[in-house]
Order: sequence, then C-alpha cells, then structure tokens
Amino acid sequence: MSRHHTDAPAPTGREVALAIPRRILLPAAVLWVAVVGVGLLLAQLPENGINEWFVGVRTPALDSVTGVVSSMASTTVMIATCVVVVALVWWRSGRWWFAIVPAIALAVEAAVFLTSSLIVGRERPDVDHLDDAPPTSSFPSGHTGASTSVYIAFALMATRIRNGAARVTVIVICVLLPIGVALARVYRGMHHPTDVLAGIAVGVTCALIAWNWLPRRDDAGITETPRAAPASA
Repeated sequence: MSRHHTDAPAPTGREVALAIPRRILLPAAVLWVAVVGVGLLLAQLPENGINEWFVGVRTPALDSVTGVVSSMASTTVMIATCVVVVALVWWRSGRWWFAIVPAIALAVEAAVFLTSSLIVGRERPDVDHLDDAPPTSSFPSGHTGASTSVYIAFALMATRIRNGAARVTVIVICVLLPIGVALARVYRGMHHPTDVLAGIAVGVTCALIAWNWLPRRDDAGITETPRAAPASA
C-alpha cells in the first residue's frame, strides 16, 4: 500500500516501456483468461431466484434511488470522473505516473470486460429490466467492474491523504460506491448476482494492476546510494 507514498523521481522511458507489457498487459491477459473461463462455466447455469426476489420488493422510491446509483457508473460518467481526478491529482502532485493510476485501471477493466463479454455471451436475467440493455452480455457486469476499478484506485490513492479523518472518509466512500452499484444493477434486473461479483473481482484486480504498474525502485535494480558514514573523531 505504501508503493506511491515516497517521492521517487519520474520513471524513465525504459522503465515505462518495460512496465507496460510486463506489469499491465500480461496481468490483464491472465485476468481475461480467468474471466472467460468462469463466465463460460456460469453462462449455462440458471440464476433468477435473487433477481425475482428483488422484483418483488421494488418500490418507486427504490427504483429512483437505484436508477441514480446505476447511472453513476455509466460509461460517460466514469470516464469524466476519471479524467477530472487524474487532472487534479497531476496538478496537485506533479507526478503523472501516480495520477494516471485510475486511468490505467479503467482502461484495463474496459478492455477485459468488452472482449470477454463478447465471448461469454450470457443472457441477462429473465425479469423485467428497468434500464435499456446495452449490446454487451450480462457477464461480467461492466457498470460494476468500471466503478470498482476506478473507485478502488481512488481509495488506494487516498491512502496518501495526511489528515486521518479525511483519509478514512474518502476510502470508505470509495469502497461503498461500487457495492451500491452492484446492488442497483441486480435490483434493476440488469445482471445476475454472479455477474456483479465477477465485476467487483475484475475491478479490484484492475485497480491493483494499475497501482502496481511501476516496479519499486529496488525491484527495478535501482537503489539509493548509501551515504558515507561520518569519520570518527
């Protein structure tokens, strides 16, 4: 968790060129294989019980609340939120390699989600849908995955906040928001429970990939030159 807590110098072009395939693309490929494998196993399983229960407890108030929460994880909102936070962190910290962590997380999540959902092709729950269904399949949940990847990346970045109360508040909010999105998507009949659980798992993994996209300085073979011991009197 302390990876980005030191004011290390900007990474060199060589470090970035090595980090992208090794620390972003390779883990993303492993994640993709896992998502497709699990998705193909789940695609044939009936799973409408929980969705039908949520239909039975729907109310106009809950419909409105879940509609707002679900819309917070739409593609446009997530991209805009990510861009704003990246810009603010870059401006305040001057460290672009730290500021782009949520952008990397969202990009990896989008790539894994869009390509894996096309192969899995799972049908959406057989209940009334409260939203228009996008062309992608039900597994994994894109709304849940995107919100999880971005907000968990925000939570990791928030560990740098010095004020303890502010730090805890931001982290808690960032952790709870994706959970709210997951519940809203199931409530609104857009995903099976396992779809949103997979979305959370994908999002957390993408956030961790992004958080670790650069190696530690000692991992890269770069160590600080020790200071010479003071001469004895």
